[in-house]
Formats: sequence, C-alpha cells, structure tokens
Amino acid sequence: MTGPLDGVRILDLSSNFMGPYATLLLADMGADVSKVESPDGDTTRGIGPCRNPGMSAIFLHLNRNKRSLVLDLKSEGGNAALKRMIRSADVLLYSLRPKSMAGLGLSYEDAREINPGIIYCGVYGFGQGGPYADRPAYDDLIQAAVGMPVLQSRKAGPPEYVATAIADRVVGMAATSAISMALYRREQTGHGQEVQVPMFETFAHFVLGDHLYGHTFSPPIGDWGYARMMNPDRRPYRTLDGYVGTNIYTDRHWRRFCEITDHPERADDPRFATVQARTENIALVNEFVAGVFPTRTTAEWLALLVEADIPIIEVNTPETLLDDPHMKEVGFFVEQEHPTEGPLRMPGIPQRWSETTPELRYPAPRLGEHSAELLAEYGFSGSEIDDLLSSGAAQDAATPPAG
Repeated sequence: MTGPLDGVRILDLSSNFMGPYATLLLADMGADVSKVESPDGDTTRGIGPCRNPGMSAIFLHLNRNKRSLVLDLKSEGGNAALKRMIRSADVLLYSLRPKSMAGLGLSYEDAREINPGIIYCGVYGFGQGGPYADRPAYDDLIQAAVGMPVLQSRKAGPPEYVATAIADRVVGMAATSAISMALYRREQTGHGQEVQVPMFETFAHFVLGDHLYGHTFSPPIGDWGYARMMNPDRRPYRTLDGYVGTNIYTDRHWRRFCEITDHPERADDPRFATVQARTENIALVNEFVAGVFPTRTTAEWLALLVEADIPIIEVNTPETLLDDPHMKEVGFFVEQEHPTEGPLRMPGIPQRWSETTPELRYPAPRLGEHSAELLAEYGFSGSEIDDLLSSGAAQDAATPPAG
C-alpha cells in the first residue's frame, strides 16, 4: 500500500492549475490518477523554465504521481475509449464548463449510465444556477470577483492580486475534500454521485469568513473587512539587519512583549490591553511595534521572542526557504530523478501517516507517456490500442500525431 487512497482510480480531465492541483493531492495520497490530455497537452506544460519542451517547472510540480494518456475526445474513437474507461473508474474529475462536457456526451447523466457508482466532480468557474454559469474563469478573475484585490490593497492604493494562484489552489483543495467525502459515502451506501465545486462560490466562502465582518449582521454592525488584516502596516517588521514576521496576538503575548521592550505602560493602556482593543486600534499597535523592531538584529529578536513564547519567524524568500533549518530537519524538500528532465527538487508530502504512508511513485509524465500502458490496464487489447494510436484518437510519447 502506498497511501490511504491506494486502489482508487481517477480519470483526470482537467488542465491548468485548479483541477491538476486537486488530483496532485489525491495522487500523492496513493490514488491512481490517469491524466487524460488533449493532443496539445496541458497548458501548464509551457509555463516556466524547462530543460525540454512540454516539461516546465509549473507542470512538474502539479503533475507528479500521475500518468499521462492522450485522447482526442472530439474523435469518435477517443470519445468511445474514455467512456469505456469510465466503466471501471472510481472518480471522473473535469475542469471544462459543464456545457462542453455535455457536448462531448460526457455529462453526469451520461457517465452515471455507464457507471452508476462513479464520483463525478466538476471544478469550474461559476455555479450553474446563476447568470455567470457559462463564463470562463481563471484565478485572477475569481480573486477579482470576490474582492481579494481590494482587500489586498488594504483599502488604499490600486487593487492588487495575491502573488500565488490562491483561488485555484484553495478550490482544488476543496475538490479533494469533496471527492474524499463522496468516496466515503459510496463506501457506506454503494451510490455514486455528482459533486459540483464552482470557483466563485467556493473562494467567496473562503474569503468572507474573515471579511464579511460587520455585514455578518443584518442590518450591518460596522464595515466589511477584518481591520487587523487590512491595516496598511500589516507587513513584516524591519529589524536592524533584516525582516521578521510576528503576531503579538493574545493578551499574554502583548504583556510579555511590553516587558521585553521596556514599555510596561503599554500593557495596561486601555487602547491596547485586550485583543478587542488592539484590533480597534491596530494602526497604533503596528506603529509602536514597527518603531521598536529596528533597535535589534533579527537574531536578537528571534532569541528574545522565542524564549518568551511569542510567535516570530525570520522572513524567507523561496530561495532561502531551501536552507531553512526546520525544513531541512523534517526533510520537506526531496530530490527526484526524472528520466528525461534529470534531478528535480520537489516539496515532499507534508503529512505523516502511521499506517498508510504515501510515496512519490511517479515523476510528472511526458505527454502521452503512458497511453498504451493505461489503455491496457483498462482492458483494451493490443490491436485496439494500435488502432487508437494509428487513427490519432489516442497518442503516446513515441507516436507522432496522425496525419
């Protein structure tokens, strides 16, 4: 056994970030993920530095532990092949718009007729009951739609996107949770089901838990936006020789910090004495803390605040994170030898399991690398596979496209 989802078969009809991130998490947990790609391949194959075309840094990180099968779903043979594979799959995940899936004869009703036990999960832009249902969506659009750029600008200056594909990855995680729960339910009842995971609604749920704030109440009690998170001075603090991140959050933290910095009068000041008071006066809090930190070096602050059990961490870049002593000790980064791309550095699997330990089984696949292998595992004969490859309905890494 190579993870808690060992034995679960997933057909992954997604591309870009959101769907592949969902299936990455499932694949890391042991699921057998067949990445079903068009003859052009996943768009992310061309995003970022690469040693060979189609094997970019972004693609490598999103698609390890998967195998690639190329099918032209617009062709009769490729479409029929996928439907045959649905018979023995546990999960079908897709990121096309539902109308496009229906146009391919791959709606939930179509899939359920082939396999009543299938978990059929759609990850796409907008829920199908609203006026945006047919619109395309990407991470930037969904960040904009839920107000993230305005929140990120701290109500001052031009709106800004978060510097990571946060909506794609959050919604991808939500999809893994939904699929896992649907699989559990099927174990109890024997019934498959459709699961819809729209980006807009899912990411709004993620963001508004913090920022609906005063509008939680009807009528509103105050403004929207968690004041501490949106304050313009909520940022790492400059020290004498660098930056640190700290969160002097609880009343105990605050009192200890005031003692350490020789400002005991701040501990009982009614503007700062409680979490609620500090939240209401967050601009003054940040001004005071920002003025104190430049008086010592990063190492001095780390020693003082760690000893006082006040949360603090040195600010890393992605490069310096590679040498972070904690990450080194827990073995977070792993070296993986790719058969065509050479040595790769990857984040490992961060969870620890006492019984069903997940493993890095496969490096990210070349386009169509496993087409023949996967078709055979799903019950296709050698002659059937040859016919699919020669017609262009399927394609493997060694076979040029038909025509």
